[in-house]
Amino acid sequence: MREREGSTKRAARDADALGERNDRAHIAQIAARLILEHGLADWSLAKRKAARQLALSDRVTLPGDDEVEAALIEHQSLFGGPVHAEMLRDKRELALTWMRRLDRFAPVLVGGVAAGWAGEHNDIRIELTADESKAVEILLVDNGVRYRVVSDNGADGRAELAIETPRGNVRLILRTPNDVRQRPRRDRHGREPARLGIDALTALLNAAE
Repeated sequence: MREREGSTKRAARDADALGERNDRAHIAQIAARLILEHGLADWSLAKRKAARQLALSDRVTLPGDDEVEAALIEHQSLFGGPVHAEMLRDKRELALTWMRRLDRFAPVLVGGVAAGWAGEHNDIRIELTADESKAVEILLVDNGVRYRVVSDNGADGRAELAIETPRGNVRLILRTPNDVRQRPRRDRHGREPARLGIDALTALLNAAE
């Protein structure tokens, strides 16, 4: 009797675990579509919206960002095709143009354009290193570039600046030298996120010609 009860409990736990994995996978897939179709930069919001679309409980375990990114890569591999490849190259070329203009701030391309999953509505995200955001803003003003401050964290000098161009939107993410030193090199699975400096991005574009 005890063996039968133990077997029943294990089966129930296995079923619960399988259901949770399936829920996480479905949430990640829908979140990926929301990120691509609407250009959502807030992945936590995308995951919550996806869970609501699936009518899941508020207590459901949401997927990690790594699971969402895997879903984004899978989506583009299945549905992107030549159109996505051409769009991605255009975004990377535009990113390189801006990185060269901002080379004094050690620009690094990050996010979907660096990783290769970006869609038409996703911003080009470039990290810059500066003691204060004003140094970047002064350079933009001196060069006649119109921008808007998307977020400003105040005293520590970090901010995000948005630039709208006919070929796509560019998001400048400012980091202090201390931020850069403390940034984790790998995610929780030991993988390094895509980060492309000017030389690496140039080599990537040249290799694809």
